[in-house]
Amino acid sequence: MALFKKKKEYIKLKPYHRETPIKRFGPDIPDKMFVKCPACQQFIYMKDLGEVKVCPHCGYNFRLSVAERLLLTVDEGSFVEWDTGIEVRDPLNFPGYLKKLENARRATGLEEGVVTGKAKILDCQVALAIMDSHFIMASMGTVLGEKVTRLFEKATKLSLPVIIFTASGGARMQEGILSLMQMAKVSAAVKRHSNARLLYISVLTDPTTGGVTASFAMEGDIILAEPQSLVGFAGRRVIEQTMKTKLPDNFQRAEFLKVHGFIDAIVSRGELREKLGTILALHSRA
Repeated sequence: MALFKKKKEYIKLKPYHRETPIKRFGPDIPDKMFVKCPACQQFIYMKDLGEVKVCPHCGYNFRLSVAERLLLTVDEGSFVEWDTGIEVRDPLNFPGYLKKLENARRATGLEEGVVTGKAKILDCQVALAIMDSHFIMASMGTVLGEKVTRLFEKATKLSLPVIIFTASGGARMQEGILSLMQMAKVSAAVKRHSNARLLYISVLTDPTTGGVTASFAMEGDIILAEPQSLVGFAGRRVIEQTMKTKLPDNFQRAEFLKVHGFIDAIVSRGELREKLGTILALHSRA
């Protein structure tokens, strides 16, 4: 009993006060110093990701912004943006849509889910589009469809090859049938570009789904993909419930599509610039 009394004398607990900030154990860690890989669940030191943003443990490709993609892909200072300032409308008066667009613009610094323009890759001139899933999952609305259509039209006029880095959650439901109509409009522009015997390279990144997959993403003369990219039309659960069957674990992944002949090659992110430059150079000499 005396032993416990003795302990009580030197173990003094500080009373809790709501105003007193709670200190964490160990050193404070600055925000964004570490990131968790969605695939393998490992924590990664941000500097270990590098500019390519690929998990060193499992090879998962983190999603890139437009600025990050340009930095990895095009010759420095060569990119000139096209078709800015196209007004986005709310044709269905969809509740909260304009506010959602405003928030997306503020968060990403983009006007829409795609940026288009002209650039050079290893000194080869190309018309380029980069879709950014950080902007409402780069869903395809009327403005996105218009920008991609104009890209092909300008490329046809200037006799330029086209490269599109696709990433999308599909059609933009807030614009209804007008969103779905973009599939046909862009596909018609792709066909006119093809009739002019010009090259179109589609690079599928994670995720490329819905109406974008069902149109211009899969219409390239050469279709490349980043490793492990999700590429498909309907969702996995919808297909399983409709077909009453269990799908393979890698279903709708780039590797699955490659085996079944839907894409031409899977190229690691660090090698994409060189691969694209080689294809463009070969095409320019044809």
